[in-house]
Amino acid sequence: AFDALTPGRQRGYILHFSQPKQSKTRLSRIEKCIPKILEGKGFHDR
Repeated sequence: AFDALTPGRQRGYILHFSQPKQSKTRLSRIEKCIPKILEGKGFHDR
């Protein structure tokens, strides 16, 4: 599903996931964003 996103939307998620220093924070961000990724929405889409 992530590969189906546009390059700009992929970049938005990657930047959001790579910012935290702790791995548990990264994992929680990824888990929260999985439904939006499966719907094909970008990080900043509502």
